[in-house]
Amino acid sequence: MNFLGLALSLIFVLIPIVLSRTLNLGLERDTIIATVRSIIQLLAVGYILTFVFGSDNYIYIILMIALMIVAATQNARKKGATIQGITWKLIGTFIFVEILTQAILLGFHIIPATAQYIIPISGMVVGNSMVLSILFLNRFTAEVETRQDETELILSLGGTPKQAVQTSLITSIKASLIPTIESQKTIGLVQLPGMMSGQIIAGADPVQAVQFQLLILFLLLTTAAVTSIMLGFLSYPTLFNKQMQMLKIREDS
Repeated sequence: MNFLGLALSLIFVLIPIVLSRTLNLGLERDTIIATVRSIIQLLAVGYILTFVFGSDNYIYIILMIALMIVAATQNARKKGATIQGITWKLIGTFIFVEILTQAILLGFHIIPATAQYIIPISGMVVGNSMVLSILFLNRFTAEVETRQDETELILSLGGTPKQAVQTSLITSIKASLIPTIESQKTIGLVQLPGMMSGQIIAGADPVQAVQFQLLILFLLLTTAAVTSIMLGFLSYPTLFNKQMQMLKIREDS
């Protein structure tokens, strides 16, 4: 694709803007901002990756991953602002998931230890972990608020903080994992994944593209499970004080 083709593809941005204007949805400004940001960010990343891939220096690889984690944390923390210390909990979760997945991929020589493989896969891992964090935090904070009376009753009867929030915690973890699990059930039937489609368009053998896509699917399944569970067990203790009394959740500083 050349820049002319990219310019013509803006028709797909114009259509939702016209529909929003016609139906008075008020989404025109957000759509334009999102489009401009995506163009600037992706083009900038494209030039940066060209430099990083060319140098293949591990320092640049680490810096790129760190940038991804910082950006993901800034986005996800908004949904968990009422949980004390959520920023550091998110950073710890993202770093742990990244180290775990890369240790398996590189330790078993599933992928080469080059920037061309490490950075794109890290982007998928951190990005998926961010989405799962948002889903979990959104549901968990809502569950805690809804079940506050139930939680305080369990505490008053001698229950531990973990027992008091067990239902909210498990419900939130399961709810955040459902989209990942359900999407894998219909993969290849309802949709062709982006990575697989991109490889095929680029001329790769379809079977090899499928094999690589399966690797990513399995990887993201682990990412989803570890992210939700780790973030959940890091978050719930901060809802209680040392006397095992439930605290009023406040915004993270």
